[in-house]
Amino acid sequence: MADAVAESLATGQHLLVQAGTGTGKSLGYLVPALLRAAGASERIVIATATLALQAQLANTDIPRALDAVEKVTGKRPRAAILKGRNNYACLLRIRDQSAEDQDTLLGSAEVVDALRASAQSPDSVVGAEVVALREWAEQEAIDGGLADRDDAPAHTVKAWAQVSVPVRECVGAQRCPYGQECFVEKSREVARAADVVVTNHALLAIDAMHGGTALPEHDHVIIDEAHELVARVTGAASAELSPQQIERIAKRALPWLSDELGLDFLEVGDILRTALDAAPLEQVPGPDAPVVRAFEQVRDVTRNVVSAMGGKEADNDERQAQAAVKEIFDVAERMATLSEYDVVYVGERDRIGREARVAPLSVAGLMREKVLSEVTTVLTSATLRIGGDFEAAAGSVGLRRDERREVASLPAEDEELTWRGVDVGSPFHYAQQGILYLSRNLPRPGRDGITDEVLSEVSELVWAAGGRTLGLFASQRSAELAARHARENLKGHTILCQGDAQLSELTRRFVAEPETSLFGTMSLWQGIDVPGDTCRLVIIDKIPFPRPDDPLMQARQKAVAEAGGNGFMAVAATHAALLLAQGAGRLIRRSTDRGVVAVLDPRLATARYGSFLRAGMPPMWLTHDREVAVQALRRLAAGSDA
Repeated sequence: MADAVAESLATGQHLLVQAGTGTGKSLGYLVPALLRAAGASERIVIATATLALQAQLANTDIPRALDAVEKVTGKRPRAAILKGRNNYACLLRIRDQSAEDQDTLLGSAEVVDALRASAQSPDSVVGAEVVALREWAEQEAIDGGLADRDDAPAHTVKAWAQVSVPVRECVGAQRCPYGQECFVEKSREVARAADVVVTNHALLAIDAMHGGTALPEHDHVIIDEAHELVARVTGAASAELSPQQIERIAKRALPWLSDELGLDFLEVGDILRTALDAAPLEQVPGPDAPVVRAFEQVRDVTRNVVSAMGGKEADNDERQAQAAVKEIFDVAERMATLSEYDVVYVGERDRIGREARVAPLSVAGLMREKVLSEVTTVLTSATLRIGGDFEAAAGSVGLRRDERREVASLPAEDEELTWRGVDVGSPFHYAQQGILYLSRNLPRPGRDGITDEVLSEVSELVWAAGGRTLGLFASQRSAELAARHARENLKGHTILCQGDAQLSELTRRFVAEPETSLFGTMSLWQGIDVPGDTCRLVIIDKIPFPRPDDPLMQARQKAVAEAGGNGFMAVAATHAALLLAQGAGRLIRRSTDRGVVAVLDPRLATARYGSFLRAGMPPMWLTHDREVAVQALRRLAAGSDA
């Protein structure tokens, strides 16, 4: 892998590298990247999906690689971590927050000491956290630190919002009275002085969308956890618009508006609510849809509000409020435009009700034009060979043009970018360490949810394994039904289910109590790393196709089909194959692990697309015989190898 990365950085050819769990892929790209930075004076950006990997790189892998490079070359490249603006505390927010906001949050000055001593109500808990965060940030300013959220005292999301600022509401270092001390500006300065900059997928996307303003100039990009790139970039390029959001920002802007304009701003939120309530939960079909008129009214009113605010005499509170209004205007204008490159649809959340959403039809064009066409890019993950090759992964980021490409984002006249894919293998012997049990005889999944036959099979497999099971389910309802069935039929077994407590606490118990089982949904399919006897069985109840009523996935499938390709295979099947590979990969995490992956959806064994889905999964020994899987699990539970 290191040789392939070094060659890519030297030749400029894009590279996709599949490196299985346990290969040490972080060092596989870090060493050639640092050598390149040391020898060629080039800056390299490394983008990850998770904060956990960022922390691992910063605290463990990069220091080790730097020591090795310095020993060999005599040079020690500089490395820096760079995050989005709201990951750093804001001194303007801390020092000049309006008195009204402070009083609402903390109460009078006399109660601050009481908050430190006793925090019984939710508001007082948040208040105490804010006090601690402010003191910590001020100390960071004195010590020359960066006030990075990861280094902050324990806090909630609500508390952090009181000491940070969204990117759109930053008044800028030139206008801010604390611009010389700004933590974000300091983090940018550190990054500009570094040879290797570690960031995240979202900031890479923001940099691409906003003309290279988020990251320092660089020569190469290495994207780790690349299987998550499309989802993360899609998230960064998406936006929502809700009546509650409009009402909140309107109230914030009222002090600087005339009575008439303020009333218009408040009323347009009600207009949007009425339109959303009347609209179907699907993609907005076209410009004649009534909800589009509501988007236009929001756009027109917020345009007037933005124009009325932010004059020469405006203070920072007004400028920040104006920026918040401008964000609503931009989103409403984007939704009203109904660009062919966007998908605009109506969604619903349990707590806030309906909202409008907009997402890019594809991120391939953005990645191709603003990243791949400008710098050499290496993408790496344990799961990039979807369906047995790299074509799907390459196409999703703009590296391939064929009948399945999303033509709306890739102009036909573009020259094809050169790339190659390399699979460096795995240190694990999957065929000896694991069994893949694919049931042929269970009923096909239907709209009624998990069946009694599947519930019985789940319980039998958990019994055979002696617990030690990670259950990956397609829905929360299925996970809860399976947990209830197992608890009723397996007395003495501890079955945890996502939703019983915080996921971090459930995961901690799963790791600490080897015979405990954990059932859950999508957040467990990727990222959870539990090597050893704690996890001997992974159950997957259903092929994780995207929901058939997901407007974004529907639109992407339609775009591929209209281009002459197979929308189901290019979008739905590829999505499912990636998750299956990730889910099955939860079993074998080190060379001594043994166990069974049981997929209880017969379509994986019998459907025509089954071979495509299986091709990306770890190559374990395959059986369709339930008794073979049960006996293997019982032998493991008894202390012998399967």
